[in-house]
Amino acid sequence: MVMLMAWLIPVVLGVVVLAAVLGWFRPRHSRETRSVRWVANTAYLRRLPTYRRRMRLYQVALGGVGVFALVAALGSSLLLARPAERDVRAEVLATRDIVLCLDVSGSMIEFDTEIVQTFSEMVEGFDGERIALSVWNSTSRTVFPLTDDYALVTDELDAAATALDFDLDALVHAPEALDRLEEFVAGTMSLDPNSSSLVGDGLATCAYAFDETDTERSRSIIIATDNQVLGEPIYGLQEAADLAAERDIRLYGLFAASDEAYSPENEEAYRQAITGHGGLVYNADDPGAVDAIIEDIASQQAVELEAEPEVVITDRPETVLWIAVAGVAGLVLAAWRLRS
Repeated sequence: MVMLMAWLIPVVLGVVVLAAVLGWFRPRHSRETRSVRWVANTAYLRRLPTYRRRMRLYQVALGGVGVFALVAALGSSLLLARPAERDVRAEVLATRDIVLCLDVSGSMIEFDTEIVQTFSEMVEGFDGERIALSVWNSTSRTVFPLTDDYALVTDELDAAATALDFDLDALVHAPEALDRLEEFVAGTMSLDPNSSSLVGDGLATCAYAFDETDTERSRSIIIATDNQVLGEPIYGLQEAADLAAERDIRLYGLFAASDEAYSPENEEAYRQAITGHGGLVYNADDPGAVDAIIEDIASQQAVELEAEPEVVITDRPETVLWIAVAGVAGLVLAAWRLRS
């Protein structure tokens, strides 16, 4: 805690002490004779226990008035000095945008729940970043746009994990579970039944999800897919990766594939497209992927932004207010006792 106007403390206390000294040495005018009534033979009263007790109480109350007056003055001077907290905040955290880009084609459904949970773990490690979620198959759908409302992000990711927790190979499906899945993937299927998992189009859509293109912001895409493309996309994977690079978007890839859908060629093409522009690729089940991606976003992109730290000052009068309150309360109590 700092005092923004610390010089006021000695000034206020000096004024109070000066006023007390002047009051002490101020010439006292004698009362008029007619207002004084002298009583003879009263010297013995000073030896009475009751008188002595009263005098001790008077002296204590008088001393209390002085002490509490100083405490009240100290508390007032501290309040006038503006106690505050000085916090240095780096705007780097508030200028990062991250789009979570998820393949929800049939071959990825069995992995998507775990991938969404991985996304949730990443969100827990972020602080101030804006986050969006886009899902795609042969077309794309934005689940939620860029936002720093982490409560909304968490709720939407939880809902996504629940909806995608579905076994396509099961002979019998629960109607409620099927409804949740269909509602979640609605808008990701085109009219062409022969198109599926158009990775390039999905990545390109995520690249266009960033707003404020004329501002200096750090932009990242975390994409998860098996790169099993069926049909003719508008953008090839490499074209979409080039587009992201042109827009200064850093790519992070999570790769997942079943034994039936796995192809070394698909994985290699995916890795080359992501890493060709300095991106990083991890297997979706890699336990170190979350920490590695968060660390790279937090460190490397913070350097790229070179943002100036911002000093935020917050007044904290409550930290010293109790001193002034205690002083005034004690002063009132002592003055009341003195008069009584």
